[in-house]
Amino acid sequence: MKRELINKSVLLALVLLISAVFLDMIAQFLMPMFMAGIFSAILSPAHRWLTAKIGGRENIASVLVIVGIVLLVLAPLSILIGVVVGQAISVSQSVTPWVQAFINEPTAITAYMEKLPYYQDLLPYRAVIIEKAGLVVGNISSFLIDSLSSVTKLTVNAVFSSIIMLYVMFYFLTMGEVLLLKILYFLPLHDRDERRLLRRFTSVTKATLKGTLIIGAIQGFICGLAFALAGIQGPVFWGTVMAVMSIIPAFGTAIVWIPALIILALQGNFLGVTILGVLCGAVAGNLDNILRPRLVGKDTEMHDLFVLFGTLGGISMFGILGIILGPIVAALFITIWEIYGKVFESYLPDVGPFFTANGPDDSTAEFLAPHAGKPVPEEDETAPFT
Repeated sequence: MKRELINKSVLLALVLLISAVFLDMIAQFLMPMFMAGIFSAILSPAHRWLTAKIGGRENIASVLVIVGIVLLVLAPLSILIGVVVGQAISVSQSVTPWVQAFINEPTAITAYMEKLPYYQDLLPYRAVIIEKAGLVVGNISSFLIDSLSSVTKLTVNAVFSSIIMLYVMFYFLTMGEVLLLKILYFLPLHDRDERRLLRRFTSVTKATLKGTLIIGAIQGFICGLAFALAGIQGPVFWGTVMAVMSIIPAFGTAIVWIPALIILALQGNFLGVTILGVLCGAVAGNLDNILRPRLVGKDTEMHDLFVLFGTLGGISMFGILGIILGPIVAALFITIWEIYGKVFESYLPDVGPFFTANGPDDSTAEFLAPHAGKPVPEEDETAPFT
């Protein structure tokens, strides 16, 4: 018995050690492989349909699916990226001289400030406002220039990652179910918990792609069109930026178009202000409320705070792919804690419903009443929990 325990312990240690070395060795390919798994799961119904139509030839069906991705997604996306980069360079080149003139002659902003309401009240703070505005504009310009300097490197990495992803997708489409069953077999969880995690992963992935990408693309297109009609330089670039910003709940595209609207108002371009207000504010701003319930439904089952911090944290950790991966990780975090609560239900105390539909229940209200506006006393850890 002791020898068997030693053998299993050594085997487990070797499994962990060799797996860690292997994963570290292929770390640069993990993200393309993961994205290949996501897109393969989403496109598996189309692959099965094509396989049935061409007489069960799975390999040919996989090739057709991959060719469709290249023609319908990657090729247009490459063209869009080229246009965005070109307009970004043009915007940065036009902004830089203006920023330098603004910094060298800060009094030039006075003409714009005079158009603001309550200008006389702001007059004592003019120097501070000019200093802070110059700092903000300078930082934005520096950020654009620094970001553009790494475009070439990012483009090469994106092309290489796309090739790896498509290559892996070919095998995932043909033998993905076998690999999934093998992974679930080695995962020491109950079958119902594995299936629950898998269902949540699939539903959140589809909801994120449908909600984030489709709504973001539509909002970016409308806002980019508004920028073009308002005469703002680089509408494709700004439309793409707003498509990305649309993932942020509550703020979204307003992070870009509201400052642009203010600048147009200071310049006296009230036609442009009206265009941005109608298209970006009224039309694009309400698309999220109209389309998201129909596209996403209740698939995510997450509060907006989890979506917000999951998305922002995902972008911080994974880069642009964090738009997709962040909400998935947040959903899996919620799901794994739900599974934990179910599995260890007999060990966890029953806290009861503190609040009902009509407010606090009787015991909670009785506790809160004497302490309203006062700090809650510390619990005595030796006292029984009631």
